[in-house]
Amino acid sequence: MLNKLALPESSTFPGKPMPPTAECWFDDACILDMDYFVKTISGIKAKGVRPDLVGSIIAHYASKWLPDLSSNDTEKGPMSLQESSPESVTVSWMKKRFFVETLVGILPPERDSIPCNFLLRLLRTANMVGVEPSYRAEMEKRISWQLDQASLKELMIPSFSHTCGTLLDVELVIRLVKRFASLDEGTRSGIAVVKVAKLVDSYLAEAALDTNLSLEDFIALGAALPSHARAMDDGLYRAIDTYLKAHSGVSKQDRKVLCRLIDSRKLSPEASLHAAQNERLPVRAVIQVLFCEQSKLNRHVDWSGSFNGTRSPNPAGLEASVRCMSKREMNAQQMEIKKLKEELLRVQSQCVAMQMQMEKLVDKKKGFFRWKKLGIMPSLKSSVSVFEKIEEEREANFGRQTPIDIKQKPVRPPKWRKSMS
Repeated sequence: MLNKLALPESSTFPGKPMPPTAECWFDDACILDMDYFVKTISGIKAKGVRPDLVGSIIAHYASKWLPDLSSNDTEKGPMSLQESSPESVTVSWMKKRFFVETLVGILPPERDSIPCNFLLRLLRTANMVGVEPSYRAEMEKRISWQLDQASLKELMIPSFSHTCGTLLDVELVIRLVKRFASLDEGTRSGIAVVKVAKLVDSYLAEAALDTNLSLEDFIALGAALPSHARAMDDGLYRAIDTYLKAHSGVSKQDRKVLCRLIDSRKLSPEASLHAAQNERLPVRAVIQVLFCEQSKLNRHVDWSGSFNGTRSPNPAGLEASVRCMSKREMNAQQMEIKKLKEELLRVQSQCVAMQMQMEKLVDKKKGFFRWKKLGIMPSLKSSVSVFEKIEEEREANFGRQTPIDIKQKPVRPPKWRKSMS
């Protein structure tokens, strides 16, 4: 059996190894003893075979004998570990534990020698059978090196701990992302950071559906990467909105902490429009989104208007481009500017309506007191208290009224006595 897996002296491996290259090493009479396989892998490494080919051989061997490690759910080996001992579940799990620990011990030390998704499946099986912590730490370290290559499906590892109340092992993902963020900038590229940020946002959107997910774990995972990792915060906003939907009992202060993860300047116009109409967000966050969107429109309109003006930042280049524009392009540009102006007016009207609502609250709170005689000026009241008043009213009406059912009742002044005696 050992000769079947022995590497010939004249064998070469040009190009990137493919799965058929690994399949030719194994047939139905594959090695039945892990010791023979370990010795064979040691002999292959001694002959100087590339680490990525050694990794493909190990991954193929593991998928044959443990279908849990295969990307294809229907693939089964000639004699899997589940079928080898049907009389005892405990014996089967012990064999799985020995199998996983042996595979981790013979993995090539070079980076990118083992696919990240295979390592994630191996880690999932290791957590299920309860391997030693040192083996789990080694796999987590290797996964963090190439976390940008992971898929969302493989990253959603269930929690096998009795102390954890969530369905997914969120603490594991937090450790992986933090370890990835701590790598040297020379080790991880900017594209890898962007991919991991998208992966984290997608994972948060799935994990947020679990009502047992704590606010601390959500914030820890959302803030594990630096701010420059996300070019757009739409994915993070979607995850936060999903969390607020699933956790209706989140307090006002906790919602404010969640919204601090979002940079309103990085929201797309569609996400900004959704946030402006989202009743689950605090009023401060909504106002901040509206102001950021208004400033974007103002800058865009001002910059578009500079093309038609007499002065421009680059007269030679811009005037040449204007002269080359056709009539159709000019009409399209004018239509775009018109749409932007309409959007700007809409945002300004929302700001004016919100300001009128704030003034009504201030007038309602004043009542019929004579502030000047009492020596208290309305201008001394801070805008912070007004924001908190708006949030309290929204929380009181949330879930019980809709915008159509809300009707403002006329406020009747109290009957004051004519005399103070």
